[in-house]
Amino acid sequence: MKRFILLTLSILSLSFSYSQINEIGIYAGGSNFIGDVGSTKYIAPNAAALGLVYRWNASPRHSWRFSVIYSDIEAFDNKSDDPRRIQRNYSIDTDILELAAGMEFTFVDFNLHAEHTIATPYLFAGLSAANHDNYYFDNGISLPEGTKSWAYGIPMAIGFKTNFLGNFILSFEIGARYTFSDEIDGNIPNSNSRQEYRFGNINNNDWYVFTGFTLTYTFGEKPCYCVN
Repeated sequence: MKRFILLTLSILSLSFSYSQINEIGIYAGGSNFIGDVGSTKYIAPNAAALGLVYRWNASPRHSWRFSVIYSDIEAFDNKSDDPRRIQRNYSIDTDILELAAGMEFTFVDFNLHAEHTIATPYLFAGLSAANHDNYYFDNGISLPEGTKSWAYGIPMAIGFKTNFLGNFILSFEIGARYTFSDEIDGNIPNSNSRQEYRFGNINNNDWYVFTGFTLTYTFGEKPCYCVN
């Protein structure tokens, strides 16, 4: 525990030893769902996803990131490889609004004020919360419960980014969200009075994946990446 505290303090002191620079921009891509309804393919975007992204670069190797992404989550049993799902023929079409925050690590130094083109792969991890409508299935028909819930989760992403056109940064990313909820696809109704409508594997939680591009603009004080 003592070593963990010392490591955390070391990272924070390193972060604040630099002058930070900000990035703000837009996210555009697609989403796909992995649960008890629809295809089980991990990367198969079938609905649009749009959002806003903010980065606070603490050093050339890591930055804090915050995002808000809206998407229409869709899943169709008739597009699954599972013959049992194809025969069942359920489908979902629900909106989610995700808030996410975490840390992004680059594989190599990414100095935003370099006078030449730079590029690097990166990893992102953090925490997320997705707001969604609650509903249930009755004889294969999706019916709204009239309530909303938050699906808390852990976003995990891998991406590639590069600078171009001066202060603009372009990124491509594939990010999976593991949630602590099994209610997004309606296989477990939120209401206790409708638990007889459960179906599927109630021991597996829901996943969803965002695949897309981020375009951000950098602004703020030029950092000093020097050793005192």
